[in-house]
Amino acid sequence: MGAALKPLWGRWLARRIPPAASVRLNQRRIFILPSRVGAAFAVALLLMLLVGINYQNSLAYGLTFLLMSVFVVAILHTYRNLAGLVLKAGGGGAVFVGEQARFRVRLESREREHQAVALGWPPNELMLRDVPRLGQAEVDLSLPAVRRGWLRPGRLRVESRFPLGLLVAWSWVDLDQALLIYPRPLEGDLPLSAGLGAEDEEEGMRARGRGADDFQGLRDYQPGDSKRRLDWKAYSRGQGLLVKDFAMLSGRDLWLDYDSLGGDSEMRLSLLCHWVLQLSERQQPFGLQLPGQVIAPDQGEGHRDACLRALALFGERS
Repeated sequence: MGAALKPLWGRWLARRIPPAASVRLNQRRIFILPSRVGAAFAVALLLMLLVGINYQNSLAYGLTFLLMSVFVVAILHTYRNLAGLVLKAGGGGAVFVGEQARFRVRLESREREHQAVALGWPPNELMLRDVPRLGQAEVDLSLPAVRRGWLRPGRLRVESRFPLGLLVAWSWVDLDQALLIYPRPLEGDLPLSAGLGAEDEEEGMRARGRGADDFQGLRDYQPGDSKRRLDWKAYSRGQGLLVKDFAMLSGRDLWLDYDSLGGDSEMRLSLLCHWVLQLSERQQPFGLQLPGQVIAPDQGEGHRDACLRALALFGERS
């Protein structure tokens, strides 16, 4: 379809099949045309008819009209295989940039059985499912998460070539689905600045790991730990990579600060995303400072999700 016609086609579809979390397919929402196999079958019928006319052969006439009737009956059965099918949005969880976003779609039958129903987002491969009579089936569809923010996949193609493959009945359904895509986590030094005073920074106490107040001992190295805290003496003695562990500054709030980082916006958000995950896993209370938005120090899954959501939607217009 030409680029000039796509906006017109989209507006026409929006009026005919408006976005909804649940869509039932009917005669207004189903389109049907011969498939490539069906087009070749029609050409063969035309040639058979011409041969029958040319040779005045009754057997050729009979075979041609018999196959024509099969083609006509296939139109009805192909349409009926989609008619009455109900599609519902099944939701999905947030993912990070670079992962596969998974959308769940539920197919429900309220009358007859629906066989070999294919659905997906072209040019990706369509998934095939059979829906039992008065039953349901679920399909997990995936799309690559290439940028942070809301991922709205758009209209879903639903089609059927059952029973003979001579025709294809299809519809374009918008289930109004959206998934939140978080920034890709990027390892780096812990961006602490807002919770520490100038006096602490002058004393070199700006934290790069769990804390910078009192030495607590050694622990195993974890990805994301600052290389400055590696105990090279222990490593030279063959004890493996160990990190000097410090207790967090008492009475200080731990803040992840966007403005304390260098690099472009996406790199800063990726670094903050990494440390939101790390501190949440360690059950360390922290706050998040973004230009125009501040999330107070807290801990727990709800706080982590709120911070990740703020990072994912940073800079987007509401």
